[in-house]
Amino acid sequence: MAEMTAPVAVGDRLTVTIEGYAAEGEGVGRYEGFTVFVPQTLVGERVETEIELVKKNYARGRLLALQEASPHRVDPACSLYTQCGGCQLLHLSYEGQLTMKRQRVVDTLQRIGGLAEVTVHPVIGMAEPWHYRNKVQYPFGLADNRIVVGCYQKGTHRVVPTDTCAIQHELNSKVMQAVRKLAQKYKLTVYDERTGEGFLRHVLVKNAFGTGEVMVVLVTNDAEFAKGPELAQALAKACPAVKSVVQNINTTRGNTVLGSESRTLWGADRITDRLGDLEFKISANSFFQVNPKQTEVLYEKAVEYAGLTGKETVLDAYCGVGSLTLFLARRAKEVYGVEAVEPAIRDAEENAAHNGIANVRFIVGRTEKVLPKLAAIGTGFDVAVVDPPRAGCDPEVLKTMAKVGVGRVVYVSCNPSTLARDLKILAELGYVTKEVQPVDMFPHTFHVECVTLMSRV
Repeated sequence: MAEMTAPVAVGDRLTVTIEGYAAEGEGVGRYEGFTVFVPQTLVGERVETEIELVKKNYARGRLLALQEASPHRVDPACSLYTQCGGCQLLHLSYEGQLTMKRQRVVDTLQRIGGLAEVTVHPVIGMAEPWHYRNKVQYPFGLADNRIVVGCYQKGTHRVVPTDTCAIQHELNSKVMQAVRKLAQKYKLTVYDERTGEGFLRHVLVKNAFGTGEVMVVLVTNDAEFAKGPELAQALAKACPAVKSVVQNINTTRGNTVLGSESRTLWGADRITDRLGDLEFKISANSFFQVNPKQTEVLYEKAVEYAGLTGKETVLDAYCGVGSLTLFLARRAKEVYGVEAVEPAIRDAEENAAHNGIANVRFIVGRTEKVLPKLAAIGTGFDVAVVDPPRAGCDPEVLKTMAKVGVGRVVYVSCNPSTLARDLKILAELGYVTKEVQPVDMFPHTFHVECVTLMSRV
């Protein structure tokens, strides 16, 4: 069979009608049957696009003009929207975003998982979907020989100076700008990815909404930071909410943000945040959900699906620092949290002790290795909760849960594609998907979280 030749070339200008959305929120149209992706377009729109990239099976273009606009189109609430890669859906009304995200879940479950009849509830959105992020992580850059901080321009590593952000807490932006001014004052150099030289790499701000405490992490390309304590004190004076300033040392080449070593320059080693009535200690390297309001919604739904009566033994796989584990523990007989990352387990144990929760046990290891050992000593599980990274569950984890007889599975997912894949595997292992509840953890982006309930047939 002859290979299809693309009917478009780079530089072509053409008109397409947007018929659907890609996984990352781009509009999808067709030209002579050939797929064309056009960012910042909406279903039903007729658009003029200029082709910028052509591959074997698709092309990508930029939006030139709207010939017919969607009634759901709105003016983006950010002047940097066309440059920044942080948000993808600011041109779509919030109601439209929730509808789109639910449909994405429905379509993905059907296409990948073969689950056409599963109940997918409307997405739980936010009453105020702005300034919800408690964490910001920006690289340092140079513009006109002055230090800047900001987001990377989409598809590049060019730093776009970012003074404010519609989804970041306003205090995060204030602290960022104070850091930038002090870095300039102390004449610090900026890391160059091409040469591997320069001192400042990234700045990370963690804002504990529950307590008002702020941690600032300066990621440096060298351990030596003679002016660090002085700069840290100046930052705390400029921004009184700052309770901790930490230097994180990362001397590796590549795009990994944090290194393994951290030193406190000023203040506390950790800050404290709250989810519901629980408190969590947060360090420079700790993971904590970036949208605390919706995290509580997500966790309460997971607890609801777990169907806990106080008599159950629960497995929390991929437990991280134990935030969901502690929510489960308050309504279960006992909870086992399993996590392969040892520092996360140490944080989890400390969080449990800090909150006076004793019916939890945390184990370092891979779930597929830990479960058989627990089964061998007579430990069984009524419910398993899994909250894996975007790559989804290791298939061996799913097989092992089925093998040891877990009756109910609650799957918390940040990626509909890997969720659908894993639900298909669980179906083959004798589980049936009961219902799916999407939660909008990241308004104005293409991301959507889901909580799914499964049980043995």
